[in-house]
Amino acid sequence: MRTKSVGKKKINIVTLGCSKNVYDSEVLMSQLKANGKEVVHEDKGDIVVINTCGFIDNAKEESINTILDYVEAKNRGEVEKVFVTGCLSERYKPDLIREIPDVDQYFGTRDLPILLKHLGADYKHELVGERLTTTPKHYAYLKISEGCDRPCSFCAIPLMRGNHISTPIERLVLEAQKLAKKGTKELILIAQDLTYYGLDIYKKRALGDLLKELVKVEGIEWIRLHYAFPSGFPEDVLDIIREEPKVCNYIDIPLQHINSDLLKSMKRGTTHEKTNALLDKFREKVPDMAIRTTLIVGYPGETEEIFQELKSWVKEQKFDRLGCFTYSHEENTGAYVLEDDIPQEVKEARVEEIMEVQSQISWEKNQEKIGNIYKCIFDRKEGNYFVGRTEYDSPDVDNTVLVSAENTYISIGDFADVKITSAEEFDLYGELI
Repeated sequence: MRTKSVGKKKINIVTLGCSKNVYDSEVLMSQLKANGKEVVHEDKGDIVVINTCGFIDNAKEESINTILDYVEAKNRGEVEKVFVTGCLSERYKPDLIREIPDVDQYFGTRDLPILLKHLGADYKHELVGERLTTTPKHYAYLKISEGCDRPCSFCAIPLMRGNHISTPIERLVLEAQKLAKKGTKELILIAQDLTYYGLDIYKKRALGDLLKELVKVEGIEWIRLHYAFPSGFPEDVLDIIREEPKVCNYIDIPLQHINSDLLKSMKRGTTHEKTNALLDKFREKVPDMAIRTTLIVGYPGETEEIFQELKSWVKEQKFDRLGCFTYSHEENTGAYVLEDDIPQEVKEARVEEIMEVQSQISWEKNQEKIGNIYKCIFDRKEGNYFVGRTEYDSPDVDNTVLVSAENTYISIGDFADVKITSAEEFDLYGELI
């Protein structure tokens, strides 16, 4: 029998899915700590809170398997309670209650105060901007808005996250200041859609205004943009990227496809020609910018001819960074009424083809970097190498810079100038200058 009092229970937060979930878990952990709770992230605890992802089939499967694992641990007496929150439970709560009834309680994406109450804690409004970060302390995600108003036919995010709500600039600046005081040097701006920021509260696209305020925060040296929607992109942001040293020459812009008919079916609000014009504008305004994108293959109606158009376009555009995913047929989305007519093995083969093309592009681009000197931030030591990144690389998803640790010491979280001596497809090797 356990003898711990309620006040001594250790709460373990388990995070699945994207960086937006990481952010939400950090907010939850900060609230719990402020209530005097002992809280850990993906460690051992008496109470488990699983922050789930419900975006596509693979993510849902991982979330369900994680829930089942902890329910089994509960049945064995290894944990006392299992709570589930996040996107999966927002979207499928009735089904989950029926299929996995041993979970103590399910919560949606906007149920933080109710979840806290079940954990014996009160929601503290004065903690706005406070987070217990789970990333290395030198970088942190800054979520500038919640939800999404875009109608993309393949995407279930609005079902799970609701409508777009921007966080006011002054609150984000305060949050950035608090992070900087704790040692954060790099801010990674995230949202379902950065491009839409400000339309709801300022009646205009205000990402540029936000950046102008964030660059004033002392201690922040890099600001990086993730998840900018291509349609309606605010061009003043390009001038700020070019002119402001703190804003990285980097953008993550999920383009998803290039065939105009598929883009229309996907409800992306753009065409082949408009997409190319936008990319031309990026490169004209910020010639040194690394462009990262993501693509979907196997969307309903993607013939071999349409796929070859996509593949040729990838070869032509030579993106600096690229991720590719198979289409997932999601209920209650606009595309669900279409026939999911591409076999899974064909979808996966198309991903491999695109990534093979991208691997060659990445190798060629990396060869061009040999002999150049780059300012890098170092995230960790792994084996015999210190692992860093240039301003053109985001953590976990992009290239790394490896410096031998045999005769060199670098403090984690420090910046250093590195001369590139050799390169592979996704890794650069260098030495300190």
